[in-house]
Amino acid sequence: MLSMSNVSPSPGTPMAASPLTRACLEIDEYAAGLGWDKPARLFALVDTARLKKQEPRLASQLGLDTDDAGKSSLTPIEQDTVPSGTPLDKFLGTIAWPDAVVGCALTVERLMLPPSAEASVPEGLSDKQLSKWVAGHPERQEVRITVAVLRDGTRESAVRLREKDSSTEVLTGGGLVPGLAEALAATFA
Repeated sequence: MLSMSNVSPSPGTPMAASPLTRACLEIDEYAAGLGWDKPARLFALVDTARLKKQEPRLASQLGLDTDDAGKSSLTPIEQDTVPSGTPLDKFLGTIAWPDAVVGCALTVERLMLPPSAEASVPEGLSDKQLSKWVAGHPERQEVRITVAVLRDGTRESAVRLREKDSSTEVLTGGGLVPGLAEALAATFA
């Protein structure tokens, strides 16, 4: 278990308005510090004030025992490793969160194509064939996607292109990766 709250954003990281956006960008910055070609990472999101009150010893271990106004009101806590070889949708289908978890987030690396390339995708490909086709496409982009959802359905995403690996180049928005957001939201059903 690892708290992200003691990771300070690099200079130039935009200040986000909502706690969920701040948590999503905090996780993106943490993942960026680990480098590329890493496995998916899953995080529980807990209310920082509640954690400090109900679990002061744990909060202290996570570096939350100070009253920094700049810290997010959500604390991301990294979970055990996402099992390699298990499809992400099947893995997410096995998760159930305790009541203290107000949200969750996942960061994963993928290859993406621009919308202009969608029309050229061959029909009838299996998932494996499609992955191979995308990997060989000249317009493919390597990206790290971080998606965060709250129990109430609020969603946020951060997308970082490998070729523009800078905190000032991270795209954010609640609807950037709707399929993954749906899968994460289902872990609260």
